[in-house]
Amino acid sequence: MHPQVERWDRPELTRDLGFLADVWARWDSVWFLRIAEHGYGSAEEASAAFYPLYPLLVGALGRVLLGHYVLAGVLISLAATLGSLALLNRLAEAKLGPEGARRAVLYLAFFPFAVFLQAVYSESLFLFLALGAFVFAERGSFLGAGVAAGLAWLTRPLGVALLPALALFAWRAPRRGQAVLRLAAAPALFALYPLWLWWRLDDPLAFANAEDVWSRHVSSAGPLGGLWDGLRAGWAGVRQLASGSDATRYWSGVQDADPDRVAAVNLEQLAFLALFVGLTVVAWRRFGAPYGLFAALSLAIPLSVPSERWPLLSIPRFGLVVFPFFLALAALGAHPRVHTLVVVMSAMLLGLVCVQWALWQWVA
Repeated sequence: MHPQVERWDRPELTRDLGFLADVWARWDSVWFLRIAEHGYGSAEEASAAFYPLYPLLVGALGRVLLGHYVLAGVLISLAATLGSLALLNRLAEAKLGPEGARRAVLYLAFFPFAVFLQAVYSESLFLFLALGAFVFAERGSFLGAGVAAGLAWLTRPLGVALLPALALFAWRAPRRGQAVLRLAAAPALFALYPLWLWWRLDDPLAFANAEDVWSRHVSSAGPLGGLWDGLRAGWAGVRQLASGSDATRYWSGVQDADPDRVAAVNLEQLAFLALFVGLTVVAWRRFGAPYGLFAALSLAIPLSVPSERWPLLSIPRFGLVVFPFFLALAALGAHPRVHTLVVVMSAMLLGLVCVQWALWQWVA
């Protein structure tokens, strides 16, 4: 167990039915559980950074389950994950055939950070809604796509990345104007959140201002700013590990952690970013602009608000919900050697992440 776990854990929130359930409440789970039980606090508390749909559902089911909020969060995450796998299989089968669909589902299930799909986190719900939005759009049901995208936006900030991609589907529709108008359901639904924050906290932009707590800032260079900072942190990591000494810190953004660990984390995040950029290119070329655009914007948004301490903070976890990555990976996995490499590497890293997670070590 991490020696400083008491800094992050809140036993009154995360202790529910014993280890088998409670192990899925780590890190940001504390925020979701607090909101589910007690609602949002003041604007200064920064809870508004956690969008409302997932904690709302956890709160509702938790009350039905007589106050077992951790159990409620796990059940909602598992249900959303099951729905996500079914929708991903449906999309992938239409584009890659049955074998390709099985690969896409397998790669998602064994992705190194798939641990978040069953944890008290909002990733699984967002993934389900994002997939639903694309399924509706592929069928030409743009009202359904707009509602699903709006609910996804109420779940995670990356929901906004769905809108341009869905707009491309609408632009190609026979009744273009009507299709675009129906997609307006997405921003209309999301507008309920800032309106509620305005009424409750007197700050309609509390969800944006709360990012300061995580030392994130809007880069004047957009995504290039985060990319540059990530490359600098990665190069500093190479120098740190090559030096074999802790006497000099090559990355000054983090002073309260072992410099070798800082180097390893920064390099890990940069490696996943490079992987995701490559998969974005494959998705765009193989499956079309809507899929590629959603993937590209899902990277550009976090890169535009890098953390001062960890420039690529949580990039590997953010990639978990960008389903075009897994479609692209499934296309590449048609080659047996690539498939074997993906499965073996993913399984090994997933095992490592699960151990780190259980011990309250920071992952992603």
